[in-house]
Amino acid sequence: MTKMFSTVSRFKLGYEQEDVDEFFDHARAVYEGESDEDLTSREIRSAGFDLARGGYDTDEVDAALDRLESAFVARARQEVLVTRGSAGWMEDLAESARSLYGRLGRPDGERFEPARRGEPAYDRDDVDELCDRLVEYFDKTEPITADEIRRARFRRRTGRRGYAEAPVDAFFSRAVEVLLGVE
Repeated sequence: MTKMFSTVSRFKLGYEQEDVDEFFDHARAVYEGESDEDLTSREIRSAGFDLARGGYDTDEVDAALDRLESAFVARARQEVLVTRGSAGWMEDLAESARSLYGRLGRPDGERFEPARRGEPAYDRDDVDELCDRLVEYFDKTEPITADEIRRARFRRRTGRRGYAEAPVDAFFSRAVEVLLGVE
């Protein structure tokens, strides 16, 4: 069987090959209509793989996931364009953007709920900095790409000193969807 991606040294950690191969085979089948199952761009973005010594190169797999997500978003856009026209697509994007922008209007340090005691969290300053970049994008003063949001990394905090991870992840997932819809 041919390997889908490059592997790392047997002394380094990479993504577990079998899990990655299964996921990409499934995604291909869904995309090409060979499967009755569904797969969304959000599910692609949240795909996670176990680490294993000598596994697939994580950067290479992550880049492929980004391309796969973009392909699924483009296909979804095309389906909406066919059924509702470009006005329907723009209406959907505008509604999502308005929703995102509403959260961005909150003051720094208050955009997301704090994590519970002892719960892992994201550093508020890091998250607010990326939110400020999105404000600049929506205000049309500075560009930002979906890849910049995908690649964002936040320092870790614990408990109320940071933002709860789930709402932050969901927010930025929606931001990526909006940006991919525009790109």
